[in-house]
Amino acid sequence: MHYVIGTRGSKLALAQTEYVKKRLEEYYKNDTFEIKVIRTTGDKNKTQALESIGSKGIFTDEIEKQLLEGDIDFAVHSMKDMPGEIDERLTFSKTWDREDPRDVLVLKDAESLLKLPEGAVIGTGSKRRAYQLKKLRPDINVVHIRGNVDTRIKKLMSPEEGLDGIVIAAAGLKRLGREDEITQFLSPEEMIPAPAQGILAIETRKDNIALLDKLNALANEEVNYAAKLEREFLTLTGGDCHYPIGAYYDCNGTFYALFGRQDGSRIVSVKRESINKDTDITAIVGDIVEKIKKQLDEE
Repeated sequence: MHYVIGTRGSKLALAQTEYVKKRLEEYYKNDTFEIKVIRTTGDKNKTQALESIGSKGIFTDEIEKQLLEGDIDFAVHSMKDMPGEIDERLTFSKTWDREDPRDVLVLKDAESLLKLPEGAVIGTGSKRRAYQLKKLRPDINVVHIRGNVDTRIKKLMSPEEGLDGIVIAAAGLKRLGREDEITQFLSPEEMIPAPAQGILAIETRKDNIALLDKLNALANEEVNYAAKLEREFLTLTGGDCHYPIGAYYDCNGTFYALFGRQDGSRIVSVKRESINKDTDITAIVGDIVEKIKKQLDEE
């Protein structure tokens, strides 16, 4: 069989898709795979804040349209970019391995967050990252930046931008072979990652059973469980880029979650240990979400 894989055209998106293509070629030697680049709304508008151009589907709508029309057979995304709910005719395969889920700092001169000068300027396009950074260092100034990995690092190094550092996902830098540019890794205790950060989403049509079987054969069941937990948190909170939201399961029984008001005036984070895999995922996450929302309503 010959399969066409849809993806965005950034260096990171292509690196991720090449990784998937290579794995499949190694596993299914009688099949062939072709990559098709598709531009999305999020790619066309690289300066406007995500929340002001809509949150759901800005990196996926055009790709999913081609999936439904049969122009591509499956698509590769960063799972953290995917909305909580997708078209009912589409589905994700089981999750494969996970790259490093942590956020990292890339700093121009300082050796760590603590050693940044008072009033230092840090760039990020994420409310989740911005509000957690301010909790760690209330004195720093957080400014909005957007763009792919190359664009963000170029902005950091540009004197005109006035940045002292940026926050970015470790997974992206590692997949691009740029790990040596990382200044500091931020643990989940310091900064809870976005739901499914470091996980690739492989999306196809529900009725493409034969392809789904092939994709699922490469699954990592531990990581697949983590993805389900984290995505369930995203779904039950109704979270998107308008809200600061984080969720991370460490595959050792501990679940970290964060949710807050849009303006950051109140943010609640919880750490739930000894997660029982025999318990219904919706029940586990629903209990956590209920407690978080109760705390948010408290004055």
